[in-house]
Amino acid sequence: MSEMLYPIGVQSFVEIREKGFVYVDKTRYIRKLVDSGKYYFLSRPRRFGKSLLQSTIQAYFEGRRELFKGLAIERMEKDWLRYPVLHLDLNAQDYTVDDSLFNIIDENLDRWEKEYDIKYDRNDFGLRFSNVIKTAHETTGRQVVILIDEYDKPLLMNLSHEERQERFRNMLKGFYGVLKSCDRHIKFALLTGVTKFGRVSVFSDLNNLNDISLNADYNEICGISESELAEYFGQSIRILGEANGMTEEQTRETLRLNYDGYHFTGLPSEGMYNPYSLLNVFYAKRFGDFWFINATPTFLIDLLKKARFDLSNLPGSKRDENALMGLDPAFRDPVPVIFQSGYLTISGFDRQRQQYILDFPNREVEKGFLNALLPYYANRDIDPGALNVFDLRDALDDGDVDTFMRILISFMAGIPFDHTKGTTSEARFHDLLFLVARLIGLDARAEYHTALGSIDMVVFTPGYIYVMEFKVDRTPATALRQIDKRLYDAPFVADSRKVVKVGVQFSTTLKNIKAWKAVGLPRRK
Repeated sequence: MSEMLYPIGVQSFVEIREKGFVYVDKTRYIRKLVDSGKYYFLSRPRRFGKSLLQSTIQAYFEGRRELFKGLAIERMEKDWLRYPVLHLDLNAQDYTVDDSLFNIIDENLDRWEKEYDIKYDRNDFGLRFSNVIKTAHETTGRQVVILIDEYDKPLLMNLSHEERQERFRNMLKGFYGVLKSCDRHIKFALLTGVTKFGRVSVFSDLNNLNDISLNADYNEICGISESELAEYFGQSIRILGEANGMTEEQTRETLRLNYDGYHFTGLPSEGMYNPYSLLNVFYAKRFGDFWFINATPTFLIDLLKKARFDLSNLPGSKRDENALMGLDPAFRDPVPVIFQSGYLTISGFDRQRQQYILDFPNREVEKGFLNALLPYYANRDIDPGALNVFDLRDALDDGDVDTFMRILISFMAGIPFDHTKGTTSEARFHDLLFLVARLIGLDARAEYHTALGSIDMVVFTPGYIYVMEFKVDRTPATALRQIDKRLYDAPFVADSRKVVKVGVQFSTTLKNIKAWKAVGLPRRK
């Protein structure tokens, strides 16, 4: 059996099919979209297959039947009619220059005007776009298909440049508003992006747009599901396992922990793999942080700084659909943008509050995101390797709190814990300890709520449960008394693991841990 060709960086459906790259068949969703409606919006993280979906839809509406041989839609479609397609790709452009958006829209309009022999010299993009749509319909006798890829990139690249973002927003609003006024000339329209920008009026004139981003029927429209992984990449999994000395079962489990876990609905659903990471793993025959290398969240770190966000509140965050899919122009809440960018995903749904529950989708994303945050929370450049990851984990796995604390003290030495931007030393210490625990792969839960209070942190290992309480300039004994008084160990009395109560004193003078005390409870029967 010949080795597979992986379409890394290839977003053209035509190229994938003509050159024999592996293609995970999503064409059944195209027919479902066409049969179910007309105007759609889809939000997915970057490098998740949105551009390939757009390219596939374009080939379908251009009637290129030969490219769909053997795919699901070949059995569904009989006519294979050719429609005029207007495809605007806003992805491959730097929008930090004032005229950048004007230039790319002008270039596309100019190309379409030449294609349909339209003479137009006015700079009103809305009027020009409207004229192109109407002329294409009249010339071909068929309604127009409009595909806009990464519509929001000009806005996302200017989150900290309010004047330019406002100018771009007004430009896009007039441009997209044409879709409603030209309704009778349009067969189908799909806009893709990261955020819907609902609160900043980009779509105020397009109120007939059907947002399928959190629709359970389209959870698998982008990305790769577990069943698709088995169907299309069985050989790749075996080759990967052999290259790394792993069984097929071990290989699948490692893939699942590192690259699976995306959910785009609150209903029970199959987790989705990040296709970019998966294809790179199979090509390189090794496990790595491929997606995150190409998606360092600098602007998200800036938002977290601005919002003074409690980092430990990220996993377990809850938001309703309006908050999750919109964008607060003041950026008081960074969670929606973190979700929309792919660093958080839906892990459940609170039906009583009608809110989505969020968490990191997998280890690749969590580790990469927290590594990027570590220098900020430590207030200095840090090599994550300096964490002595294995020693820290081994210490807690073995119930050796003393060794864990000594390594932590060494790591934290020299970190400035001054009061900064309204963040107290205690809060910064909590955030940093949570970061370290999650980075070394521990199941750490900050602000763990019980009937009588909120535990600063609970850390779960295979043999131990650590109930930790932190005090600033107060003794470990004070912290342990609070644990006992509020029965913080009560939720774990039925657990077979040994519960260890840990009181930690952080000194504002030393800017570090000064003292700690661990008390082990007898194993519960």
